[in-house]
Amino acid sequence: MRARPFVCFRRVALACFLFATLPALAAAARQQTPAQKTETQKTEQPKVEPDKPAQQPEKVETGKDAQPSPDNPAQKPQVPAANSRANSSSETGSDTDDKSRAAAAPQVVTDSEKPVIVHTDLITVTVTVTDTYGRFVTGLGKNAFTLLDDKTQQEITFFSDEDAPVSLGVVFDVSGSMGGDKINKAREALSKFIDTSHSRDEYFLIGFNQRAQLLLDRTRDGDTLMQKLTFVQTKGQTALYDACYLGVERVSRVGAHKKRAILLISDGQDNSSRYTFKELTRLLKESDVIIYAVGIVDGHDDSTLGYSGRAILEELAGVSGGKAFFPSTSAEMNDTFERIALELRTQYSIGYRPTNFANDGKWHKLKIKVQPPRGFPRLFVRGREGYYANATPR
Repeated sequence: MRARPFVCFRRVALACFLFATLPALAAAARQQTPAQKTETQKTEQPKVEPDKPAQQPEKVETGKDAQPSPDNPAQKPQVPAANSRANSSSETGSDTDDKSRAAAAPQVVTDSEKPVIVHTDLITVTVTVTDTYGRFVTGLGKNAFTLLDDKTQQEITFFSDEDAPVSLGVVFDVSGSMGGDKINKAREALSKFIDTSHSRDEYFLIGFNQRAQLLLDRTRDGDTLMQKLTFVQTKGQTALYDACYLGVERVSRVGAHKKRAILLISDGQDNSSRYTFKELTRLLKESDVIIYAVGIVDGHDDSTLGYSGRAILEELAGVSGGKAFFPSTSAEMNDTFERIALELRTQYSIGYRPTNFANDGKWHKLKIKVQPPRGFPRLFVRGREGYYANATPR
């Protein structure tokens, strides 16, 4: 009976204590400092009043100090993309990533790059070997050849018989006399030539009538070359020397392959060039470009080409180590173009350093002999006639 009054007394005492402390807590809350309020409201979204500017966000460290834009002083910090990679404008590490990817990418080197130019006294000669029936002879070794420089035998230091690609300038006559059936036959034969050529050959197309013009510059696509000739119209006179000069310079300066040649297709003599025959032959002697000339003649009338025209084509081809052909029918023309393409793929490259070389610019006559293997018939070798002694860039 005495315990009940004691419990009631405790309850009354607790209620009095609460009523006494609540007013003090409320007063303390009303007197809280602004700094304490900011600390309390950190997790809440701040409200920006319309008549007050937004507060400047905290500076974000990104490896470089982020500079605020003049139009937007309250520039927002950069946010990484969803794949956890920062964009290129927010992280300096992106430059490193780009460099790393570039370094990791494979370096593809093609023979379309320009050749390295060096000064050298190495003389190289491209030669063709045939038997008594005109068939090409392959598989000969270095010891089968003897090379004379001004009647002095030289030691062959470089030798190759590989099927190497060629930089070829197709010099095509589109003068008025090539109209009609002539140009169609020449196009068809040229298509056969491309089909027989090396897959890595590169072509330069020069068309000429009263002036020479570069129609197609350095391509491996034979179909593109043929399409370019499809829309050419035949008219005007014949600037043959200018066209050959342009072709030799183009393949020498721009051609990527060491082996270089000109395929000259014409039916007439020169009557419109600025360069002379002498200037052209001089250029051929200074270069290592081989000319293969195809004189387009009719079976019954070759008056447009004539004997002097034939002699000119033969001289240009002979000086360079090439050959001139004069097919009169479509079948002969197709065989001629295929033969030229096959010859370019079965040639030998011979190199040597002349004894007592003097950079005097003088003409040196070359003579190359070939000794056939035992049991072989007599063999014939054809190459350029000589060179000028200039240690010029190659």
